[in-house]
Amino acid sequence: MSVSSPASGASADTWSPRLALLVAATFFMEFLDGTVLTTAIPSIAADFSVPSADVNITMTAYLMAVAMGIPLSGWLAERLGARRVFCLAIAVFTAASLLCALSQDLTMLPLSRVLQGAGGAMMVPVGTLVVLRGTAKKDLLRATAYLVWPGLLAPVLAPLVGGALTTFLSWHWIFLINLPIGAAALVHQAERVA
Repeated sequence: MSVSSPASGASADTWSPRLALLVAATFFMEFLDGTVLTTAIPSIAADFSVPSADVNITMTAYLMAVAMGIPLSGWLAERLGARRVFCLAIAVFTAASLLCALSQDLTMLPLSRVLQGAGGAMMVPVGTLVVLRGTAKKDLLRATAYLVWPGLLAPVLAPLVGGALTTFLSWHWIFLINLPIGAAALVHQAERVA
């Protein structure tokens, strides 16, 4: 009796819009977190009793971690398997989002953002790899569209989302909104890898 293993990836003839949407949701989280913090800087500065300009380190830390982590993500995907690395990326990003929300000072927040950026650096390229490896050539354009559009919307929506969350709740919610998305994506991917 032969059973196909989900860990081996989808067949090259299989188009999986559900997987593409899952990966797109993680892209949206990663891209949103790259810019959403700008609207919350005054609120964070007030909570931490620091000048607003000092809070910019949190954005720099995140973007630097993403930029430096992307080359490492491909190396890890080749050695450990793309789906496993994608699951790890989701877990790291989600856990780091919680740490960001729980931050009490301007030391913990940038350190948590570095960890979040490391997870985000793995989510985008490895998630793309997972989707495109399991997509037939005839469906590549459609798969790419599923992946790209949410990422393009994130920077447009970030000021609105960040402003609304900061105004009506608190800056902590900028990071807490990642938890249910990350948890759902992690559960879905873990089932496929197991």
